[in-house]
Amino acid sequence: MLSKVRHSISLALFVIVLLLMSYCGADSESVNLQNTSTTTYLNHADSAKYVGMNQCKLCHQDIYNSFIETGMGKSFDLASKQKSSSIIDKHTVIYDKYSNYYYQPFWELDSLKILEFRLEGKDTVFKRVEKVDYIIGSGQHTNSHIQNVNGYFNQMPMTFYTQQSKWDLPPGFEDGSNTRFTRKIGLECMSCHNSFPEFVKGSENKYQSVPTGINCERCHGPGSIHVQQRSTGVKIDTSKYIDYSIVNPGKLPIDLQFDVCQRCHLQGNAVLKEGKSFYDYRPGMKLSDYMTTFLPRYQGADDEFIMASHADRLKQSNCFISSFKEEKNETSLRPYKNALTCVTCHNPHVSVKSTGKEVFNTACQNCHGGANQIDCSEKRELLEKEKNNCVGCHMPKSGSIDIPHVTVHDHYIRKPIKKEEIAKLKTFIGLYAVNEKNPDSITKAKAYIQQFEKFDFNLVYLDSAKQYISDKTKKDITKNIDILVQLYFMKQDFNSLLNYVNALGKDNLLKFILTKQSWDNQHAWTLYRIGESYYKLGDLPSASLFYEKASNLAPHHSEFKNKLGTTYLAQNKLAQSIRIFEKLLDENPKFIPSLTNLGYAYLLSGNVVKAEYTYNKALGLDPDYEMLLMNMAGLQVYKKTYKEAIPYLKRVIKKNPKNEQAKQLLVQLQSM
Repeated sequence: MLSKVRHSISLALFVIVLLLMSYCGADSESVNLQNTSTTTYLNHADSAKYVGMNQCKLCHQDIYNSFIETGMGKSFDLASKQKSSSIIDKHTVIYDKYSNYYYQPFWELDSLKILEFRLEGKDTVFKRVEKVDYIIGSGQHTNSHIQNVNGYFNQMPMTFYTQQSKWDLPPGFEDGSNTRFTRKIGLECMSCHNSFPEFVKGSENKYQSVPTGINCERCHGPGSIHVQQRSTGVKIDTSKYIDYSIVNPGKLPIDLQFDVCQRCHLQGNAVLKEGKSFYDYRPGMKLSDYMTTFLPRYQGADDEFIMASHADRLKQSNCFISSFKEEKNETSLRPYKNALTCVTCHNPHVSVKSTGKEVFNTACQNCHGGANQIDCSEKRELLEKEKNNCVGCHMPKSGSIDIPHVTVHDHYIRKPIKKEEIAKLKTFIGLYAVNEKNPDSITKAKAYIQQFEKFDFNLVYLDSAKQYISDKTKKDITKNIDILVQLYFMKQDFNSLLNYVNALGKDNLLKFILTKQSWDNQHAWTLYRIGESYYKLGDLPSASLFYEKASNLAPHHSEFKNKLGTTYLAQNKLAQSIRIFEKLLDENPKFIPSLTNLGYAYLLSGNVVKAEYTYNKALGLDPDYEMLLMNMAGLQVYKKTYKEAIPYLKRVIKKNPKNEQAKQLLVQLQSM
C-alpha cells in the first residue's frame, strides 16, 4: 500500500515537472490570457522579488548565452585569471611621482595581488601587499580592482586600460589624488556596475554580499511574478498584448525607454529625491521620480563629454529630435518603434564586440536612404573608400574627459566639427537637469552643493545653492535643516550652521527631527556635521551628543564612530574611547585614523607596549599619515629616545612644510 502511495506521489510530481517545463517553454499561443484591467506593471509592486539570472536562463537560454558575453554581463566578478583582461610580467610597474609609491601587480597561484612599495636609492623602505578580491569592468575599456575588508569595499590603486594594454592609476587617482586602498565603493557606484548588492544600512561601503555582474532584471525588473505566472500556466500572446508581469523596454513610451538606460548610462551629478535610494527605481518607472541627474554646461565646450554620458549626448542630436514621432496606429505595442533610441543601434543582449559596423550603418541608412542613395555631402569616392561608414565621421572616437587611456564614440551625432571652430574659452552656463525639465528648488540646491562637494571646489556653486533654499521661518528651517547644515558645513561657516541648530533646539533635533535611518545616511550626516561644528568651536560635550546620535543611526560608518572616540579622548574619557576604537577596528581593521587614535589612547592610559604595537601596525598600512607620524615622534619623546623621534618629524615636514608644531619640536630635539 505504501509503495503505491509513493508511486502515486512520484507520478504526480513528475507530471507537475512536465507541466512546468511545457509552460516555461510553450508557444505564446498555447494560453492566450490578457489581463486587460491593468496598465501598470505588476513587478513594480513591493511584493515582486528578484529571482536572479539563473532563473531567467531556464526559459531564455539563448539570450542568456549571448548576454553574459556583453559588457553588462561581464561588468563585475571575482578576481580570477579568467575574468582578468590584464597583461602582467615582471616589468609591469607603475610609479606615482606625487605620492612616491610604486605599484606592481602579480599572480600568486590563483590570487591576484598588488604590491605597493617605496624606494630610497635602490633600497626598499616600505612594502605593502594586498589581495584583489573583485575585478570591476568588462575589459572592453578597463579592468579596475576592488578589495573587500570584512565587507568594506574599496578601490585599489591600479587599473588596466585594455585599449592601450596599459597599466596606470585609476581615474581620479592621478595628479596627487592617490587614495591608495581607501577609496570607498558606495551604493551609487556598485548599483550601476553590478546588479543589486546586499548593502549594509548605516554604512558607506559595507556589503553583506554582492552579485557577479549586471543581470536581466536590471532592465526588465524583478521577475518573481513573471516566473510565478509562467509556472502556473498563465501566458500572454505578446504579439497582441503587453505582458505586464515583466517589463519589455521596447514596448515602453520613449521617455521611459531612455530612463531604463539612463539609470546608469547618464553619468553625472545624481541627486536622489527625498526619501528615495538607489534601490528604488525599477524599469518602466519614471526615473525623475527617484533621481535627477545634472551636468554642467559650458559655452565653447561642445566637444567635451564624460564616459557614461551616451544618453545625454544622443538627445542633443538632430537625428534623435527629428525621429521622435509617435506611430499613427493607436494599437501599436511599440508606439515609438521608429524613433532613435539606444536599442536602435545596440542590442542589449549581444556584445558590441560581435556587432558588425553594418548594423550601425544600416540604422543610419534607414533614415538617410539605401546604399545607393545616402544623404551625405562627402564625395562618392570617399564614401566608397570608407565603406559608407557613417559612424566613423559622425560619431568620432575620442577620449572622455574623466577616464584616461580610453576612447569611446561620441553619441552626439552631427556633422564633423573642425577644432578651430570650437571656442577656446569655456564659459560656465550652469547645471543642467538632463532627465527632468523643471526640478524643484531643493533638488537644484542639492545639485549645486554636490557639484562642489564631489567635482569642483568652486564657491560659486554654494552661492548658487543658497538662492534655492528658504530659511525665513522656523518651519522652513525644520524642513530644510539637512541641506542648510550641509551648505554651511561646506562653507566652513560653523557659527551660521549652529544658529540654525539653536533656532530649533538641540534636544528637539536629537529627539524628534534627526531620527531616521536611511540608505544614504542623510540624518546621520547632518548630525555628524553639527557635531563637527561644535568640535571645531571647542564645545566637546555638545559634539559628543551629536556624534553619538550619528553613530547610532549609522553604526557601520567608520568615520562617525572614530570622531565620537576622538571626542571622548579629548575629554580624557579613555576607557570609553578605547572601547569605541577597538570595536571599530574589529569590524574595519585597516581604518588607519582609528589605529592612530587607539595607539594614542593606549599611551595615555600608560600601556606603552600596546601603543607602540598599534602605531607600527598603522605605519605598515600608511607610512605618510601625518597624525600617526606625530604620534610616533611623541611616543619616542615619552620613552626619552629623542634621536628616534627626529626621523618621524622630518617625514612630517617633508610631507607638510607648514606643520609648525613639527618644526618647533624638531628644533628642540636637535638642540638637545
